[in-house]
Amino acid sequence: MDLHLSGKIAVVTGASKGIGLAVTRALAAEGVSVVAGAREVIGELAQLAVDFPVRPVRVDLSTPDGPARLVEEAVSAFGGLDILVNNVGAVRPRLDGFLSITDDEWIETLTINFLSAVRTTRAALPHLLDRGAGAVVTVSSVNASLPDPLVLDYSAAKGALANFSKGLSKEVGPSGVRVNTVSPGPVATALWLGDDGIAATVAGVVGGDPEAVAKKAVGTTPTGRFTTPEEVADLVLLLASDRTANVTGADFTVDGGLITTL
Repeated sequence: MDLHLSGKIAVVTGASKGIGLAVTRALAAEGVSVVAGAREVIGELAQLAVDFPVRPVRVDLSTPDGPARLVEEAVSAFGGLDILVNNVGAVRPRLDGFLSITDDEWIETLTINFLSAVRTTRAALPHLLDRGAGAVVTVSSVNASLPDPLVLDYSAAKGALANFSKGLSKEVGPSGVRVNTVSPGPVATALWLGDDGIAATVAGVVGGDPEAVAKKAVGTTPTGRFTTPEEVADLVLLLASDRTANVTGADFTVDGGLITTL
């Protein structure tokens, strides 16, 4: 299927690994010029800049001015903007419960998982409106609608992100800008499976093996496995393309059937 993305210009946040790297790679393969924001420009992201029109930008998106600087880099380098992919995020299991979460930790979680997307979208939106068309695709989480005390602050931040995206879609839809979210369940990235990921963190506290913790997390789902970053990226690209030109204000779950309610 031709996604009609060749020649477009995109910004991707959190692009150095996991879902963000997979999205950057997939967009570049479709002929999109990508400005890829990350705290570190290493490994495959650095190589993509050699092989494709990918411009990595070292940026801290938790700072007030980081998101605007990333967007301006895209406009300066490529002359405009057609697609924004809000992907940056982080999660830390709260194994000691709600009372252990400090104000500083709440602010940190809300900033990276919610406010960074608000700020990046605010910086990108004037350029998308100038085009008279465009797409904002935000990577949320099943925890937006599946509150979990293990990730209480993260769940709250993702719930806010879903509400923001839905509300914004109503405002900018008449101007040709579409706003959608993708909500993965457990994904085979370092966030879940890395040395400091959720599985290892939980195993270190409750005892046991990180692999067993990971297997339990998806063991009761119909597919019985983690989603791959590439599977999430494929859906992001479809929503960024004009193949879904009348889809806005929608959320798409990629969780192997983890959520069982309608």
